[in-house]
Amino acid sequence: MPSYTVTVATGNQWFAGTDDYVYITLVGTEGCSERTLLDKALYNDFERGAIDSYDVKVGENLGDIVLVKIEKKKYWMLDDWYCRYVTVKTPSGDYVEFPCFRWLVDDKEVVLRDGRAFLPQDDKSSLVKQHRQKELDHRRKTYRWKEWQPGFPMSIDANRHRDLPRDIQFDSEKGVDFILNYSKAIENLCVNSFMNMFQTSWSDLADFETIFVRIKNTISEYVMQHWKEDFMFGYQFLNGCNPVVIQKCTKLPEKFPVTNDMVSVSLERDMTLEQEIKAGNIYIVDYEMLEGIKANSTDPSTLQYLAAPMCLLYRNLRNKIMPIAIQLGQDPDENPIFLPTDGQYDWQLAKIWVRSADFQHHQNITHLLRTHLMTEVFGIAMYRQLPAVHPAFKLLIPHIRFTIAINTKAREQLICECGIFDKANATGGGGHVQLIQKAMKTLTYRSLCFPDMIKSRGMDSTEELPTYFYRDDGYKVWEATKSFVSDVVGIYYISDERVQGDEEIQAFVKDVCSFGMQDFDHCEFPKSVKTREELIEYLTVIIFTASAQHAAVNFGQYDWCSWIPNAPSTMRKPPPKEKGQADVKLIIESLPDRGRSSWHLGAVWALSQYQENELYLGMYPDEHFIERPVKTAMERFRKELAEISSSIKRRNEGKKLPYYNMSPNKIPNSVAV
Repeated sequence: MPSYTVTVATGNQWFAGTDDYVYITLVGTEGCSERTLLDKALYNDFERGAIDSYDVKVGENLGDIVLVKIEKKKYWMLDDWYCRYVTVKTPSGDYVEFPCFRWLVDDKEVVLRDGRAFLPQDDKSSLVKQHRQKELDHRRKTYRWKEWQPGFPMSIDANRHRDLPRDIQFDSEKGVDFILNYSKAIENLCVNSFMNMFQTSWSDLADFETIFVRIKNTISEYVMQHWKEDFMFGYQFLNGCNPVVIQKCTKLPEKFPVTNDMVSVSLERDMTLEQEIKAGNIYIVDYEMLEGIKANSTDPSTLQYLAAPMCLLYRNLRNKIMPIAIQLGQDPDENPIFLPTDGQYDWQLAKIWVRSADFQHHQNITHLLRTHLMTEVFGIAMYRQLPAVHPAFKLLIPHIRFTIAINTKAREQLICECGIFDKANATGGGGHVQLIQKAMKTLTYRSLCFPDMIKSRGMDSTEELPTYFYRDDGYKVWEATKSFVSDVVGIYYISDERVQGDEEIQAFVKDVCSFGMQDFDHCEFPKSVKTREELIEYLTVIIFTASAQHAAVNFGQYDWCSWIPNAPSTMRKPPPKEKGQADVKLIIESLPDRGRSSWHLGAVWALSQYQENELYLGMYPDEHFIERPVKTAMERFRKELAEISSSIKRRNEGKKLPYYNMSPNKIPNSVAV
């Protein structure tokens, strides 16, 4: 009687094991086995981290094993089980791998195909075609689109983390509880005593050091020491938390009427302002997006304010970016232009207002919208349109890990009405919703393509900007990622016709545009991909956005924002409409009070922490792919990433302001915090 040896691996995460009954059925080209209970006498089967083997006897040879059906039935009380994979050893000694990496909850069954990736047009038998369609039908019922706010990208149809499908929940919800994590951060930072001191101002700027904890952080200490200096102000537009707003100024906008007489003292090349613009030495930052956004009014005891400033910047002879003019509103008739030659406190307060606007732009647009929410769109469409056997699903799933869960938790606790975001942010209380709705009108597919985004802002010259490390490191990671994606795509798509004939990848791309982005005309997301090159770029955009771009704008938050005057989360006085009014008292009264400062500090600390057991770019412990050529491509990818990390480390040696947010060894695979 032929016998098959079945090996089953249980996950290592908490509560992965089960005491429930587990049954298996082998489905081959020549027949099926009996439904067999996997159980060893006097042995605790399916413990966390266990790899257990069982014999399955059959009456006759089953032919090639095509499917494995696993069922879990209640023993005493329902006990979820995480199955990593099943391996079947045939009577002839061949091994067939069946990746699972799924939770079996309640009395659930899963039907697995072997680990080889197949495009839909390559499935010939009705058995595997039906299995493929049945999986997608189930997924589309499970992963449903929902509009959380009008004008937003679509999100998952779940109000709470616990309502999500078990496969995309965090292993432990406690670990991502924002309220709990903020409380821990506040305790770690020793700011408990200030948490409820709303409306209580600091006595002076040095008083902010009371809550500034030096947790062996070189950058945050350097920021505290140098935040008032113009070079530090300018440097952050290149390598701070929000290095995506600065752009080359080719013509001064009429709404920002800076004259040569105003700034000539700041220019170093014996040229007029107009000549400096033509020479490519002038840059601009415009926070027009904040114009008309309602400031937080959730606390009637504290008025809070927003501004939509503009800042003109100059590349001096030492290639440093220096601010030369600031206007704190979009209307020049109502807003004076502040200059470095103005009084010390006028200029300082103007820069603080720009930094506060930059904080709002960063948190809401650069971080939340363009990494978190966009990755969720790609993730939901992936689950709805790509079965587990599709090579694009296998490629993308490590980069979607926990993203839908963290976003759901954020909607539940952080950015909801009366959520944590309202505590200390000027865009809380609904302003953040307005801002994202507005920003959606400028979010295009091409703006997510890293090289295009850099070039469109005129920031691509390494000669002009030799210290734009975000750009330089980003280029390297983008190219390494694109090369890896190209290797994988080349294995399964030998021609452009193969791409065009893949109805699942076409449905995936269309779902992103038509449902995820709600078919907004301005977004210019493709509805189909016609060539291998287009598919490679599309998949690279997803992986890069979820990994490198998120890391670049997330994990430096404590570095750059923990010194409150450098990144105020709110302002308590309106922006000055006249020069000569500012003094230390006005600056202190404008900056966040003790309570809001402490909430802000807790937030940037919590958001800057890596997950426990973090998986970094190129780490793929779950073997969704089993083919040797793909594993070879992964090894090449890891080697290239390691070389990039080493080169960044060498460059950073001895630097007072090292830049490592785009270093692959500090880039998590996915948006999970």
